[in-house]
Amino acid sequence: MTSLVIQATKYVMIVLIILYTLSTYHYLRMKTHKRRNRACVMQLFCMFMLHLTGYLAITLYTNQVSMVTFYLAQLVFFILYLMFFHIFYRKASRLLINNTCMLLAIGFIMLTRLNVDRAVRQFIITVAAAVVAMVVPVIVRKMRYLWRFGWIYAGIGIAALALVLVFSMTSYGAKLSFDIGGLFSLQPSEFVKISFVFFVASMFQTSISFKRVCVTTVVAAMHVLILVASKDLGAALIYFVAYLLMLFVATKSYLYLLGGTIAGSGASVLAYKVFGHVKTRVQVWKDPWVDATGDGWQIIQSLFAIGSGGWLGAGLYQGMPETVPVVRSDFIFSAISEEFGAIFAIALILICLSCLLQFLWISTWMDGMFYKIIAFGLAAVYGVQVFLNIGGVIKFIPSTGITLPFVSYGGSSIMSTFIMFGIIQGLYILKQDEVDRIEQEEEQERRRQAVHAQRYGKGAEGSGKSGEGRRRNPSGRGKNQKSK
Repeated sequence: MTSLVIQATKYVMIVLIILYTLSTYHYLRMKTHKRRNRACVMQLFCMFMLHLTGYLAITLYTNQVSMVTFYLAQLVFFILYLMFFHIFYRKASRLLINNTCMLLAIGFIMLTRLNVDRAVRQFIITVAAAVVAMVVPVIVRKMRYLWRFGWIYAGIGIAALALVLVFSMTSYGAKLSFDIGGLFSLQPSEFVKISFVFFVASMFQTSISFKRVCVTTVVAAMHVLILVASKDLGAALIYFVAYLLMLFVATKSYLYLLGGTIAGSGASVLAYKVFGHVKTRVQVWKDPWVDATGDGWQIIQSLFAIGSGGWLGAGLYQGMPETVPVVRSDFIFSAISEEFGAIFAIALILICLSCLLQFLWISTWMDGMFYKIIAFGLAAVYGVQVFLNIGGVIKFIPSTGITLPFVSYGGSSIMSTFIMFGIIQGLYILKQDEVDRIEQEEEQERRRQAVHAQRYGKGAEGSGKSGEGRRRNPSGRGKNQKSK
């Protein structure tokens, strides 16, 4: 009986995420607030129902009352998060808020299925990250001089990455993070990518001269080289691609884009020859069966998981995602594909794509170069991170050890993604304030002109009639005077 219910919940969740995805892109097409609100209501309904359905299956399978308590705690969090965002930021992008909740809900469900203790820890970090990120839009909205601190952003970023290079422990062949009290780990590169975007935007805010481009490129290269020295090549690739795209947006120079692409390709070849683990990952990507029980084991198990899930998935607890190494963080997409199916996984990709499109739209909507480059840079960081994670899992590209934002396990990833989304929300609200101010000024001008026309239009009409009377009777005498 339990298996039948779990199978039924699988189909319900597929239908719900399809409806959610359709509502998401319906929202992007809508022009009026009323229709967008309807799409948002449908999104929230699908999100809450999918969250409920997933934990219903988990509770039935585990037969643990604690799962109900954990679900209720998450439900309260989602309700409070949506409510407070609506109270404090009425002009925020509801699409990004809803997508955040949906991606978190999917991550909570899958992490609970994989490891309850890790899911609880992820939930605690998520609550803390949401509280911290709640003040980010205020900072972006109120502090109009963020562009002045370019060298401070660069100094903080380089110092943080250098500390990791010197003091952190090696994990999976790379120096990534610090342990905090043995309970949590902090990965500075997740946060430095935000300061990195702010640094580049600050430098290109005032000038895009050749000298400024050279100076900025040197400092950006220092970030990337430190990451390469730490063997955190996935993060180095994100930084490099983000900088190249921001440089192109700022200068509109295809020469810089071409030169950067050639330099990046050369650096990739050099990394392949210098770093043994890079060569191993490329060889595993080309043919994982050469070392099927060794280095190729991870990607082979990932492909088996995705293939066994088919279009509709095996259902929660009906697959074997635990056989995939590092499945909770780097390879959680393969677990989702196995137990929820390819249709669900494609819908998940489309939700991430809708976030990217919203980032890019906000970038084109902003007027100032600083804000425009920030929005585009964060879009590049987010888009490249999603691409590297999913591309590595499905063997489209070599694996890079990058997490899937809001879905994978990882406190630093959750916190940094919340801050990124908070910055984008701040830019969106900032632009909405400007649009509302312009509309109010135009409305006041229309009213002033209407009052002016009503007041002086009647006066002109009256003076016209009296003038006409004077023209008809220029002598100014009445009929009685004429009869006399």
